[in-house]
Amino acid sequence: CTGFIFQKVGKLAATAVGGGFFLLQIANHTGYIKVDWKLVERDVNKAKQQLKFHSSGNKMSPEVKSRVDEVIIFLKKNVILTGGFAGGFLLGMAS
Repeated sequence: CTGFIFQKVGKLAATAVGGGFFLLQIANHTGYIKVDWKLVERDVNKAKQQLKFHSSGNKMSPEVKSRVDEVIIFLKKNVILTGGFAGGFLLGMAS
């Protein structure tokens, strides 16, 4: 069920994002909205610098690492549940 729902919601989300982007492009080209491209470029460059800063150490923060460890422990303890869920999820995505 989860895989089937995820597939349907994923298609709906992709359609909504694509349609929204399409409408924004039409509005931009027809003059309804004006985009400050210098501001966009500045913000993108700032985001790139922050990503480079965070990925340069190539280490996870302690909070993220502890959560990842908890998930791995849970998955190892519940292999049957995890395998059943993964199989059902993949079957749902395939249908």
